[in-house]
Amino acid sequence: MITTDLHRIRFEVPLRPAFGTTFQPTGFPDIGAGTFDTFADDGSTTPSLLVESVQSMANRLEATAWDHGAQQPVDLIADLPYIRVHRASAPEEFLTSSRLEAHRIASAFVREATLDGTKMLDLIASRLGLENDKPLNFPAMADALMGLDPFVLLHGTFFNNKAWWGQPRFTRAVSAVIEAHDVRRAVSGGRKSDSVRHALGDQSEGAGGTSEGYGSVPFHRVEWTAREIRAMFAIDTALLRSYGLGELRTELLATLALWEIRSFLDSGLRLRTACDLEPVAKPTGNAGDLPERDELTARIAELLPQAIADLPAHGALTVLWNGEKPKKKTAGGAQ
Repeated sequence: MITTDLHRIRFEVPLRPAFGTTFQPTGFPDIGAGTFDTFADDGSTTPSLLVESVQSMANRLEATAWDHGAQQPVDLIADLPYIRVHRASAPEEFLTSSRLEAHRIASAFVREATLDGTKMLDLIASRLGLENDKPLNFPAMADALMGLDPFVLLHGTFFNNKAWWGQPRFTRAVSAVIEAHDVRRAVSGGRKSDSVRHALGDQSEGAGGTSEGYGSVPFHRVEWTAREIRAMFAIDTALLRSYGLGELRTELLATLALWEIRSFLDSGLRLRTACDLEPVAKPTGNAGDLPERDELTARIAELLPQAIADLPAHGALTVLWNGEKPKKKTAGGAQ
């Protein structure tokens, strides 16, 4: 198994489109594709492109450990603590969880929920020891987060509510990005065809137009080609060790990160409708070969019972969210 003594564990994987030669990158509001120049040692530049952002990759890696069909963690980590949010008006109805929310346990759906009548905003502050005129104790907070959701320590969060004194921020310990280098635009287009309504008519007469979905509409699209596409991964083992969680828990977290990376690479990299990638070669890095998924699964199964044995609870901590807006009154006073 890979050593956790390095400050960072890094891997790179060359990728290519699974079919054809073009791909669709991530897009940003008002910007479109994220283009930039990379610099060589001699100062020359290469046009490059962000295929998948760091923040999106964090979500994709975390998703490898969640069974979306069953709306629960995969069996391998079923005993790891996490917060499961149900609707207060229908306590059996699953709403979301700390594994699905963008801010994890700092999500509004978590902090505004209650556990046995106690608001999670207050419970989290108490567990983390957040008080005015008191320094933030990251090892103590990390220990508390192990009992709430250890994935927070892997993928980060920001406790940005003013009721959380000090508003601590936990940096991602596992990061990833996919970039393309020496890129060119592949411009194409098409037409949304209407075989029924051949003329839109006078809109003043109320005839449905393109905004209602009628008519034939031409469109253009921009995809990309690249000489090189690379996925890059980094695990900040120095950060994990700084929490003082002990060897077992530190290795468990690092191995979970490796498992996510391997699961992501093995599961098929269809990132978007027109972005289906596949590895060209094995991952290479500064810590030897990336272990196979079966090997990582076996190691997690061995480490997990020992690492969580003394936690106050295992598995899901179910809380109730009652943030629904009141229904508007209708005529006659009915709601």
